[in-house]
Amino acid sequence: MKHLQKEFTLAGKVVADPDRTISYSPLVSGVIVKNYFALGDRVNKGKTMVDIRSAELSSLQSELTIARRSLTSVEALHESGMAIDRELVEARSTVEKLQADFSLYGENLGAGIFSIKAPISGYVIEKYGNPGTPVSAGCEPLFSIADLSTVWVVANVYAGSLQFVHEGQCIEITSVAYPGEVFKGKINSLSQVFDTEDKALKARITLPNSELKLKPAMSVVVKLLNDSDSELATVPSNSVIFDNNSYYVVVGNKSFEIREVVPLDHHDGFTYVSDGLRAGEEVVIKNQLLIYNEIKGK
Repeated sequence: MKHLQKEFTLAGKVVADPDRTISYSPLVSGVIVKNYFALGDRVNKGKTMVDIRSAELSSLQSELTIARRSLTSVEALHESGMAIDRELVEARSTVEKLQADFSLYGENLGAGIFSIKAPISGYVIEKYGNPGTPVSAGCEPLFSIADLSTVWVVANVYAGSLQFVHEGQCIEITSVAYPGEVFKGKINSLSQVFDTEDKALKARITLPNSELKLKPAMSVVVKLLNDSDSELATVPSNSVIFDNNSYYVVVGNKSFEIREVVPLDHHDGFTYVSDGLRAGEEVVIKNQLLIYNEIKGK
């Protein structure tokens, strides 16, 4: 006897974990000079991603050059006693501030060009712009890098299925990319507001992805298991024989006999039987079709 487990399926999609994803948007206007990456590339933290030429940075670079010359002059005057400590501190502070400003934009290459480094190690999941493309402060990200060792699966839960879905529920995930392979997890969160575009709540499942089998934007099927209060006799599904629009099993007692059964549902290799069997009866699960045909032929 087993509690009846109903199986529901939801359409889902793999997305990068936002907590493991960083997107870079330029802080100043300019033009892309060169890209050093392609969509899908694996990059390490600190790798040069893109060079940008900016008139704004060219002006800042001139200020920094002047500030450094001024600092050199003040240092020389300070050594000879012709400049006070306050003047030296102010000159150094000006240079440090301008250098700090530059570090916000990237590595200063001179001539108004600066290079952007990868802020984390991971895979490039978004790319915008080729050499010659103008960019502006706050525009869409030039690139996004994600650590895909953990990913999210987001499934749509429509109103008709809402009563069967809850946080903490165990689920199984399959995809056409890996036939026969099942990824198991549980629902970590269920949104409380319907998405205006999909007209559905969003269920989120967090999955480990050390083998990188699950790719962002990959479509998957999410199977949910829901226990009911009904308890039914169950048999291995391969013991059930379909013949002449009916279902049968071979029951073994002192002798073998054919028994018609009424299957109600099936899950995880078991068939739930609503009529025709009692708990404790023995059912043939090997060579049952040969025995069935032998008995039927007599």
